[in-house]
Amino acid sequence: MNGLLKKIHKYATDKRYRFCVNARLGIHNGMSDERFLKTVYKLHFGKELDLENPRTFNEKLQWLKLYDRKPEYTRMVDKFGAKEYVAEKIGEEYIIPTLGVWDKFEDIDFDSLPDSFVLKCTHDSGGLVICKDKSKLDLKSAEKKLKKFLKRKYFYIWREWPYKNVKPRIIAEKYMEDERTAELRDYKFFCFNGEAKLLFIATDRQTAGEETKFDFFDMEFNHLPFTNGHPNAEQPPEKPLCFEEMRELAEKLSAGIPHLRVDFYEVNGKVYFGELTFSHWSGMTPFEPEEWDGKLGSWIDLKKEKL
Repeated sequence: MNGLLKKIHKYATDKRYRFCVNARLGIHNGMSDERFLKTVYKLHFGKELDLENPRTFNEKLQWLKLYDRKPEYTRMVDKFGAKEYVAEKIGEEYIIPTLGVWDKFEDIDFDSLPDSFVLKCTHDSGGLVICKDKSKLDLKSAEKKLKKFLKRKYFYIWREWPYKNVKPRIIAEKYMEDERTAELRDYKFFCFNGEAKLLFIATDRQTAGEETKFDFFDMEFNHLPFTNGHPNAEQPPEKPLCFEEMRELAEKLSAGIPHLRVDFYEVNGKVYFGELTFSHWSGMTPFEPEEWDGKLGSWIDLKKEKL
């Protein structure tokens, strides 16, 4: 009950938390996209969102949500459709094998799945179940989580347009783990009109009792002195073996797009595609120090996208 009381107290006293909870509940669905983004941006940053002359990375991501809406973006963020899209662009060999895709949890044939696998929802962020040993899988917990996320209309939470028309489904993938790092690390490349400028490496994502770590690097693999959403690791992660290959693939996938984050995994010396993201943290997470928000923002050229 203490946990529930804390949430109730936070809901009553924290405007930002209350607005985000209400967004998840669908209370703000009738609000226009522009008004919604201006409201939530001010709650997160304490200042007005400038859509007339956006300067920072986070401001420009809000502008792109409103005005850069190409039909292919829907396929690119669909966790099932993106596999087909990326395979067409760079080759099937970079795609993590799909074990099945279903419209609802009850359709999943667990007997046909291997001992280890990953389940995820195709239309959102966060609907993920990692199974390392099927005999120990808590089916009720998995069902509760996936059904919850299947019902969630992710677009209305942050107004990221590419997700608006993605069909909600559940996909099963092969479980992957790198022998060298003993985990599945994300290598996330920030690309601007087809040029990779930096990446961050996510570590400790599945380490019990540990907060996820984000470490940013430039394309010479120099560690960059800022944080965004998560702290740096005490010991910065080493350079991936396939760094240059991932960089080339990221630039190929992001060609012609003002900004795209292209995510890869490196598993036992081989590159695998992760996902494509148009709005890192939905553009609602500060950089520390703040100057990096402006630096990354200077790399997004909106002139080519002006309507």
